[in-house]
Amino acid sequence: MKKADLLSTLFVGIDVSSRENVVCAIDYEAQKLLRFSVPNNHPGAIEMAEKLHAFLYGNRDINKLMLALESTSFYGIHIANYLSSCELLMPFHTHVYCLNPKMIANYKKSYIDLGKNDAVDAFVIADFARVGRITTAPWRGSQFLALQRLTRHRLHIAASLTREKTYMLSNIFLKFSQLSMLHEDQQPFSDHYGATASSVLTDFLSTEDIANMPLQALIDHIGQKGKNRFVNPGHTASLLQQAARNSYRLDKCLYEPLTLSIASSFNLISAYESEIKAINKAIEKTLKGLDPNAYHSLLSIPGIGPVYAAGIIAEIGSIDAFNSHSAFAKYAGLVWRENQSGNFRADDTVLSKAGNSYLRYYLIEAASHVKNHIPEYAAFYHKKYDEVKTHQHKRALALTARKFIRLIFGLLVNHQLYSKSRVSQI
Repeated sequence: MKKADLLSTLFVGIDVSSRENVVCAIDYEAQKLLRFSVPNNHPGAIEMAEKLHAFLYGNRDINKLMLALESTSFYGIHIANYLSSCELLMPFHTHVYCLNPKMIANYKKSYIDLGKNDAVDAFVIADFARVGRITTAPWRGSQFLALQRLTRHRLHIAASLTREKTYMLSNIFLKFSQLSMLHEDQQPFSDHYGATASSVLTDFLSTEDIANMPLQALIDHIGQKGKNRFVNPGHTASLLQQAARNSYRLDKCLYEPLTLSIASSFNLISAYESEIKAINKAIEKTLKGLDPNAYHSLLSIPGIGPVYAAGIIAEIGSIDAFNSHSAFAKYAGLVWRENQSGNFRADDTVLSKAGNSYLRYYLIEAASHVKNHIPEYAAFYHKKYDEVKTHQHKRALALTARKFIRLIFGLLVNHQLYSKSRVSQI
């Protein structure tokens, strides 16, 4: 921003909480021009806009407005959305920024004599904007927020699904101990959470019922529940009975509670999987209203599917928000802090993790798939894996994700599809 623009800009810091928004407005000389608080609701947002408009309208020397607030959970979403699209403030070239709280906290440490209250925090945010420390793009409004809420909710449901499956395994081990201990080639079911596995674990009260059941009756039961899809139902039934005979026996009072718990977990797993399918459709529908070029550019990368492509787009919005792949990496928190003093340089550097944790998750998970499909990334991963003796996989995968960022940035900026001839040059 040019100095003339800075001199004519009102820098506004907003300390957001669940109940109220505390506002502090300063000029380029750090003079406090406004300080007030409003409720964190729609009437409060209108009041804030009217007070800012009244001040700007009465001060002809200030004709630009920069508003900054911390990205604290979801409490700031409504006010950022409202101010960025407020018609009353549009004549003042309004820009709204949601800032990383860690950056504000570290900046505040430069003031050794400041206390802690909402008014002080609002001033620090405004001053952070005044000195030109903001490097992120302005608030992009509801366009990508809808997709972001869907992709983040899908991630939440997927995490709940994984947690439920892990939890259910403990109950399965208690009821049918040997089933969960079998090697993969000895497992009777290819899908441990399928209809047949569910039936065996919930229709039979105990392992003794399975062990003592006539083999043909068990074969018929498996065939019926598996809709006759088993290639060799007799072999499956034999494996199941052998596992039942080798399992620990429990007191009879334990079998019914365990069976009910396992049945409940299967119901939850089925519900989670059904919800994920519905969310996938909603994500696909929402994507059609955004820039399809970015989506297809990401889908063209081997190993990247709709889930990771949608997640990355939802978190970065437009690639125009970043002036380089380094800025992109910093926003994702995939940068490493140098540890050097004099002739000493530490071999072990710490990953920042100060950026967008959701974006970092999608990038790392996507990189894990990409390395299995693109030889250049597989070679890079193994090279980094062999460089150290501790944290090999995590380190190599994070570095591969950092390399992957350059590919994403290049494709999105140039509106290109993936090409093998281009990957080694990025």
